[in-house]
Amino acid sequence: MSTDIDAPGHEPAEQPRTLLITLTGTDRPGVTSSIFSALSGAGVEVLDIEQIVLRRRLVLGVLVTAPRDWKKLRDAVERTAADLGMSVEVDRGVGDNTARKDGRSHVTIIGAPLRASAMAAMAGRIADAGANIDRIERMARYPVTAIELHVSGVEPDKLRTSLVEEASRQSVDVAVQPANLMRRGMRLIVMDVDSTLVQGEVIEMLASRVGCEAEVARVTEQAMRGEVDFEESLRARVALLEGLEVSALDDVYEQLDYAPGARTMVRTLKRLGYRFAMVSGGFTAVTDRIAEDLGFDFAHANELEVVDGRLTGRIVGDVVDRAGKAAALRRFAAEVGVPEGAVIAIGDGANDLDMLSAAGLGIAYNAKPVVQQAAHTAVNVPYLDTIMYLLGISREEVVAADADAGIVTPAPPV
Repeated sequence: MSTDIDAPGHEPAEQPRTLLITLTGTDRPGVTSSIFSALSGAGVEVLDIEQIVLRRRLVLGVLVTAPRDWKKLRDAVERTAADLGMSVEVDRGVGDNTARKDGRSHVTIIGAPLRASAMAAMAGRIADAGANIDRIERMARYPVTAIELHVSGVEPDKLRTSLVEEASRQSVDVAVQPANLMRRGMRLIVMDVDSTLVQGEVIEMLASRVGCEAEVARVTEQAMRGEVDFEESLRARVALLEGLEVSALDDVYEQLDYAPGARTMVRTLKRLGYRFAMVSGGFTAVTDRIAEDLGFDFAHANELEVVDGRLTGRIVGDVVDRAGKAAALRRFAAEVGVPEGAVIAIGDGANDLDMLSAAGLGIAYNAKPVVQQAAHTAVNVPYLDTIMYLLGISREEVVAADADAGIVTPAPPV
């Protein structure tokens, strides 16, 4: 019969005495093995290890059980550190590390550049919320600086509100995500196309061929800010394209530029089993070709009516509007077999709001203010592959995977 050791009448198990060994100095091969060789003679148990290297400066922390003759072990460690030309501290204590508090989050801070004043402000808001920073690691330093903080002690939603406001004041981006298994699973990425996956707006490029680009651009901007009804405005803009030769769609596709980092993001995440879908208020004649080029699994957009090789100025079927985008996201998630919480949606305009809300992580990418305020997080740097840092993927891992595939990625400036 089992017995609860913490039940009344029973004394809790005594915590073991422990030693925290902290070694600092210039990093080089063999440092870690030398310290553990010194520890091995005492027969101690390793409870925890943390090591970082910053500009060849090493900080190594080792928590071990304390032997009866702990001073003898301390002397052996100090001799080893002296031989290595490094500094060491040995502190006696009791027990293991304190368990992290509930309310755990991954907080990713992105700046270009990321200034110390911004980090001070963000760390201050974390402290003000009663949370603790348990660990910090760099995800990237080129072309942006991305730092991930492991935070505990406050629920993610509450922490997000405080940090988003501070990030806006500091001109940095921040993402706050629950620290759970979802982040490590296979996920579905659902993206807007115009001004997100590609630079610019296809409908404006088409309008330039019939001399009404300025008028179309004005209405497009209003629609993306949520000031006019999207379906009504789209039908009005498409009507201005009446008579345009269908070959203009081919010309526009050839002139499109992807957002910087788009290919890198798709290539990397597909290696990890991610699936991709585009949901666009644009046109299938263009989006289907983009989907084929990048290897997207799904694509959903509006179909332009064509008669005798020319656009009629009408759309075939229902318009893919704000509600239609969200419905497509749910349909694709069901087809892939993942919950909506495992979907990441990326968009920039007001017609993306329902889609961003339906996803587990909605990202406003260089978006209009109304979208940034409503999304889970915002990315305002012009590099789409920055999204990967929010998923815990470092730039070093991306570069290494590309190198293994024979792809050379740009090196950071020295």
